[in-house]
Amino acid sequence: MIIIGCDYHPGFQQIAYVDTETGELQERPLQHREEAEKFYRELAAQGLKVRVGMEASGQARWFERLLAELNFELWIGDAAEIRTKRVRKQKTDRQDAQLILQLLVEDRFPQIWVPSWENRDLRQLLWHRHRLVQARTRLMNQLQAVALNEGLRCKKRLWREAGRQQLEAFRLAPWASRRRQDLLELLDRLNPTIAELTQAIEREVEKCPETRRLQTHPGVGPLTALAFVLIIGKAERFRCGKQIASYLGLVPLEDSSGSRRRLGHITKQGNSLLRFLLVEAAQVTVRSDPGWRSKYHHLMMRRGRKIAKVAMARRLAVRMFWMMRKGWNYEQLKKFGSHAGQLVPGDGVK
Repeated sequence: MIIIGCDYHPGFQQIAYVDTETGELQERPLQHREEAEKFYRELAAQGLKVRVGMEASGQARWFERLLAELNFELWIGDAAEIRTKRVRKQKTDRQDAQLILQLLVEDRFPQIWVPSWENRDLRQLLWHRHRLVQARTRLMNQLQAVALNEGLRCKKRLWREAGRQQLEAFRLAPWASRRRQDLLELLDRLNPTIAELTQAIEREVEKCPETRRLQTHPGVGPLTALAFVLIIGKAERFRCGKQIASYLGLVPLEDSSGSRRRLGHITKQGNSLLRFLLVEAAQVTVRSDPGWRSKYHHLMMRRGRKIAKVAMARRLAVRMFWMMRKGWNYEQLKKFGSHAGQLVPGDGVK
């Protein structure tokens, strides 16, 4: 078996590899993509079993597809944990590759969960729609500014047929008129595309029982439910709601020592899209659920509106986790409780 420690960079990779049968150790850099692809295809042609370890990083989709095509094992490791295992103060590409190889050989490699290709592709659908909605919002804000400058104050009616006719009827200077025309044309092109992507998301939600159960919770729509299932993946990876909150970056930074305890803003280390959707969904839940509304206003009076929004988003994330973990709908969640902050029975602390 060939075990390869790979220090991956966008333009090249430094590898250190060992043959477990002969004990032969070699090192070399591989330029992307031709040289690297040739090297791995030659290993596949020899019929060797190969395991490759690398840190989690971006810009490596083609490399992952290549290894999957060649039926090589690919282990993705937690970059932060790998960094803590470095003993030397010097850091070079060769030493990084050697460290990854050492961890693989000694069975100490901190392997992490990696989503499937189907999961990653559906995430692209969510991101694509989200970015287009952001672009549409920027266009609408610019058109709203044009309307306000001309004395049209009816914000909600501006996007109806009558409001648009008023907006188009304003007499503007030549370049201002050109800007208005171009913004309206872009808006007309974005709306059908966003509607098409929304329908695609709804079709994917219908295929997944977990997303349908999550939608029974007030405030949780198809987009939030699908994003939660895709980002969390296997709920069994987490033992309690605190781990979910930490994974999504909804816990505060902490800098404590001795008797001094200092908390800062939330870490924002998780998926930014899901965190945004949870905050938006929590606001809908607050408007529809009296208990949530009371809790939100209590927090808002004590800590401010922004902190209250994040706190409710964290609460919603924990609830959705337990619904997903237990296979519950909203009625079952209310009956049995959210188990907030508790460990899953039988798991224990490892």
